[in-house]
Amino acid sequence: MPKITPFLWFDGRAEEAAKFYASVFKKAKVSKPVHGPDGKVMVVPFEIEGLEFTALNGGPQFKFNESVSFVVHCRDQDEVDYYWDKLTSAGGKESMCGWLKDKYGLSWQIVPTVLPELVSKDPARANRVMTALMQMKKLDIAGLERAAMGK
Repeated sequence: MPKITPFLWFDGRAEEAAKFYASVFKKAKVSKPVHGPDGKVMVVPFEIEGLEFTALNGGPQFKFNESVSFVVHCRDQDEVDYYWDKLTSAGGKESMCGWLKDKYGLSWQIVPTVLPELVSKDPARANRVMTALMQMKKLDIAGLERAAMGK
């Protein structure tokens, strides 16, 4: 068992959410749900890319907000596009700077792995890249690279 497991609170849609996330990520699986005394699904363990999660049907008291998000590190624009499209599908919402909320309200950051390199060479380059990034919703690697080169 890992030392830390993200525990996500849903309002009656924990199993649906776990199955959705397992459909988005290639290395994912949903384990057997745990039922409460009333027979309804209470807890759903699932795994994404080797990270274990727990989804709880906790009720309407708490909602997700941007203070917690998950970063998806993408090797190329195809991956950025894939995860962006999958996670904004069916009711998700785009935000700025590579952020989005999925249909359950959970925040994600879809970030190319090249970004740290693009902002680490010198302050002027980093400023150009960050200025370009701040204008984007879904991150465009070619656009960020052009900004890094001053184009």
